[in-house]
Amino acid sequence: MCDECAVRTVDLHFTYPDGTRALRGVNFTARRGEKVAIIGSNGSGKSTFLFHLNGILFPTKGKVFINGEEITKKNLDNIRQTVGIVFQDPDDQLFAPTVWDDVAFGPGNMGLSKSEVEERVNNTLKMLNIEQLKDRSPDNLSGGQKRLVSIAGVLAMNPEIIALDEPTSNLDSRSSSTVMRLLHNLSARMKITLIMATHDIDAVPLFAERVYVMSEGRIIAEGTPEDVFSDVEAIRNSHLRLPRVAHMMEILHKKDGMPTGNPYPLTIGEARRRLREICGLRN
Repeated sequence: MCDECAVRTVDLHFTYPDGTRALRGVNFTARRGEKVAIIGSNGSGKSTFLFHLNGILFPTKGKVFINGEEITKKNLDNIRQTVGIVFQDPDDQLFAPTVWDDVAFGPGNMGLSKSEVEERVNNTLKMLNIEQLKDRSPDNLSGGQKRLVSIAGVLAMNPEIIALDEPTSNLDSRSSSTVMRLLHNLSARMKITLIMATHDIDAVPLFAERVYVMSEGRIIAEGTPEDVFSDVEAIRNSHLRLPRVAHMMEILHKKDGMPTGNPYPLTIGEARRRLREICGLRN
């Protein structure tokens, strides 16, 4: 058992009706307030796994626990107020005529009073700095704006846990940075447990306290970003790559003989400090 676990899965298996085995014995934990990244190539099972965290999918075998309570069909309403899912494609989540209506949909179905719904929506739009979009149609928003609105719709339900499927997918660098900064602030200010499935390898060291690597429906590595990315062979065998900063340091080490060491630095700031140490420069 894990008293501090917000999410725990035990021997989680899932097979789709066409016979595709998407999950093969996944054991996973995320502690309360923790930021966890799940990385893996296409088809590794990341999205399927996230859909088990609030009962969109149910295991073929195994169990999913939220705050120590196993997900069943009887407690789905409570689970879905606790765990919010942000889908990879915002258009799968946005359907109301205006942004305000979209963000209000979840709270409006929780039995809250009209004034409580209005307060939640207005506070959420303000928190995400998108109040100016409230009367806009989601259809007319940019990709980055749609992503923020989809996060707002989940956040307005006051979840304890948010699972995000490729939150920076198809965004330009500025929009991607905005989303990642928002997630960091949410974690710092509200202590929400954040679980992010992503292909954005460069964002992982900046976001995650712990990383899981998935391959063919299995967890093949888990640990801090430093631990996971230090196993270069395992990363590449999973059809993934190192963060670009780490890859540059690897090249300097292997091609130019520079003693950059392993684990390689994962961020620009870490790389700068390491290079200054190597060159004997003071900070």
